[in-house]
Amino acid sequence: MSATRKEGARLRPIGNLDLIRRFTWEISSINMHLEELRQFWARTLGISGPQWLILMAISDLDKDDGVPVNVVSKLLHVDPSFVTTQSKLLEKKGLLRRRPSPTDARVVRLSLVDKTQKHIASLNEQYKTIREFVFQEFDESELTEFTAKLATLKTRLEKACVRISLDL
Repeated sequence: MSATRKEGARLRPIGNLDLIRRFTWEISSINMHLEELRQFWARTLGISGPQWLILMAISDLDKDDGVPVNVVSKLLHVDPSFVTTQSKLLEKKGLLRRRPSPTDARVVRLSLVDKTQKHIASLNEQYKTIREFVFQEFDESELTEFTAKLATLKTRLEKACVRISLDL
């Protein structure tokens, strides 16, 4: 397909509701499988799936000075109070540290303790095997394009949710 035809195809609305429904069910199914994986990894630490996601967000975002609660909540698309509550529970379990920001005491910064970092590192080989199996059909450019399309879809869904909430 030529670049011009491809552009035109993108601008046409999708009228096939069966295709949209199938796509929606596939995404829902993917989410369920990701939740199963989160639960599996979470059980290795005796925590919940959402708590595991908080630890993973901190692991990905922390650059040695901790991550503000609001940054974690934005990434996970949850209310900051949820991250605050769950991080206190994770701190009690000895899995993360909560400390005030040196520049603004109102801001709490989260970081993983050494024990948690080592535990996550110990799961890396298992994670790598699963990741390679799941994504073996994609080369880097395909995965980049697919991820960009999903990000666009996520943004449009967020806007649709805002529109719906304003209409109510």
